[in-house]
Amino acid sequence: MQSKKPWFATKTAFAIFLAFLLALIASQPAQAKTKFKVLHTFHGVPKDGAFPGGALVRDADGNLYGTTGSGGRGHGVCVGFFVEGCGTAFMLDKNGRKIWQHSFQLPTGIGPIAGLLRDKAGNFYGTTILGGDSKCPEDQYGCGTVFRLDEAGKETVLHKFTGTPDGVDPDSAVVEDAEGNLYGTTEYGGSENAYGAVFKVDKSGKERVIYSFTGGSDECRPVGVILDPAGNLYGVAQGGDTCGGADGLAFKLDTAGSFSVLHGFGGSDGEAPDSVLLLDTQGTLYGTTGSGGNSGCGGGGCGVVFKLSLDGTETVLYTFCSLSNCADGANPGGGPLVLDSKGNLYGTTLFGGTHSDCNGDTCGVVFKVDTTGKETVLHDFTGGADGAFPDAGLVMDASGNLYGTAMNGGDTKCNPPLGCGVVFQVRR
Repeated sequence: MQSKKPWFATKTAFAIFLAFLLALIASQPAQAKTKFKVLHTFHGVPKDGAFPGGALVRDADGNLYGTTGSGGRGHGVCVGFFVEGCGTAFMLDKNGRKIWQHSFQLPTGIGPIAGLLRDKAGNFYGTTILGGDSKCPEDQYGCGTVFRLDEAGKETVLHKFTGTPDGVDPDSAVVEDAEGNLYGTTEYGGSENAYGAVFKVDKSGKERVIYSFTGGSDECRPVGVILDPAGNLYGVAQGGDTCGGADGLAFKLDTAGSFSVLHGFGGSDGEAPDSVLLLDTQGTLYGTTGSGGNSGCGGGGCGVVFKLSLDGTETVLYTFCSLSNCADGANPGGGPLVLDSKGNLYGTTLFGGTHSDCNGDTCGVVFKVDTTGKETVLHDFTGGADGAFPDAGLVMDASGNLYGTAMNGGDTKCNPPLGCGVVFQVRR
């Protein structure tokens, strides 16, 4: 008589089944029970902009502020540039409804890709990678600008970059000290062979380069800075072929302008750090690298999440593409990471995830890394209405909900087939 027991009822068969099941589970990313919502979909020209690539700012009322690298109502050279338009700055209410929008023009800047800084008075500060209508030998469209927007979105250009020696392509957000001075980086330019610079702009708009990278032991291509309470600056330099194929480093620039290397990357601890750092109250730095860590992503590695003490001790908290087909994410974006009260970190990856409908690429994820190094995918982008390629960091509200941007996806009639991007919320 044939047994009615399931095939795995015997110990041997059950052990085989259990091993198979565990292997299947291990190959899938951990998924949290979260709710994802698109707050705003961008529609390009001349409406509300395209390619939101910078981190958002959130105020006490829940309003969101950010930038798009293209789109808007810019004219002249901006027609046909990127997806037309020089880019925008915007304000959305907590439901994603647009309150105001500022469209950039060639004289005021092209490509505000880095997001905004909001001061206590409600003014906003940022950078554009090109434009300024200056005599810039490195680029016919100008070397970029530093700008201020008031609460209504009216713009004042504080500084127009001119190349060497004051810098080219300021592509990261600025930070502000107690006196209202602004600090940031340019990817190129400076006084030493155009390897990049750290700059200061005072309240009157006067700019001063406080450090120029040489392409030597200090490497090249800095990516933003942050300030500690004592006024020291911390940042990363991407390195790369322009400075001898270096793998990147983390640095400190003290109040006297003295530069020191905190950590040099290379191999399993990450390569090409391209996110702004995060500093906690204990003096520990956190960040991501765009590559390195393992042999994924064509052999160059898919990036890591790391922490770094101020004595230069680095700990890799998570290595991306640790799961099959990079279902856990690959190539984390420009940051910064977000840290909650329990010590968990949150961020985005530009690629990876389980969906490969983004022009043949995987579409990116929102992730969490807990204090034990366990990674959880909070959202796996599909490339459709929910967005694709979340390159910027996140912002968190008091309830622990996360807000961010994806550069593409959304309205696929805008910039077909990829779309012009979205603003999203992840409720936890």
